[in-house]
Amino acid sequence: MPTVSLRKPSAAMLGAFLTTQAGVAFSYAAVGATAVTPPAGYVVDRTRINLGAGEAAFLAARAALERWHQFQLGWVYAWPIDAPLEPGTIVAVSGRAAGLWWLGACRIVYTVDEGDPVRRFGFAYGTLPSHVEQGEERFLVEWDSHTDRVSYDVLAFSRPNHLVIRLGAPFVRRSQRRFGRESAQAMFRAVDPTSP
Repeated sequence: MPTVSLRKPSAAMLGAFLTTQAGVAFSYAAVGATAVTPPAGYVVDRTRINLGAGEAAFLAARAALERWHQFQLGWVYAWPIDAPLEPGTIVAVSGRAAGLWWLGACRIVYTVDEGDPVRRFGFAYGTLPSHVEQGEERFLVEWDSHTDRVSYDVLAFSRPNHLVIRLGAPFVRRSQRRFGRESAQAMFRAVDPTSP
């Protein structure tokens, strides 16, 4: 079950929570499926936007992913923000909904660091049983040398992990779409700080 609180979790609470998640298995079977094809029986969400052009934009986007910038939204965040992007790294993901802070954990499944003709950098993480959802989410930045375009792409598959979440499915879906949209906006601002 996810941890629920009236207050935003403190660093001490988050640290203690992550300690309990170290030996826990993934909460879904299709581990790594965002690298190929999401499995049947899950809702698939995808958000893709153009961040700009050229190497400078790609490097800024890469640095933003390395700082977990796509989670710095105020109502949702990943902790710690300096967690290394390496398979096996566990992060706490906390979000505020319905006046409560919900806390769950995810583990990095794989990373991406590829070269020409399309440079790609990113990672995917999968949910642990404490998370409100079951599934996987991949965050990727790409620089296509043919078009010079730099893109941010989020691909996720998920389904409710608890009865309470199943009952609130429409609200959860809105929150998932909101995260995709606002995460893209955060990445865009990381690449172009002058944008509104």
